[in-house]
Amino acid sequence: MEFCQLVSLYGMNRNIIPYHPKLKEYARQHRKNSTKSEIKLWNYLKGKQRLGFDFHRQKPIDRYIVDFYCCDLGLAIELDGISHTFEGAAERDKIREESLNDLGITVIRFEDQFVFKQINWVLEEIDETIKRLMISKVSNE
Repeated sequence: MEFCQLVSLYGMNRNIIPYHPKLKEYARQHRKNSTKSEIKLWNYLKGKQRLGFDFHRQKPIDRYIVDFYCCDLGLAIELDGISHTFEGAAERDKIREESLNDLGITVIRFEDQFVFKQINWVLEEIDETIKRLMISKVSNE
């Protein structure tokens, strides 16, 4: 595992986030072959559009790759497409989310259909989560 420690623009130290180095190339391939829902949501996340916070897409963390990640907040956003309806997917998602939570990462999930049909609701949920995390981080300092 490699480790990275980053210091946020807001002066908060970020957690040291381990990741498996082999995932870097896999994440790069995911970025080149994004789903339509990922492309749509990315258009609203890139360039610090969500309350000034920077997001990365297809970010390796531990032994996983999350769809979108904000280092300053420890926030992962996952989009669930058809593959998440397959047998065993819910249990794998639960294990994955618990592992990320153990690293101090908050995970929020949206089904692809909501990105296409209710993007404003998705963006409101993301913004509200960002606000809650900002308040939590400030009160914990």
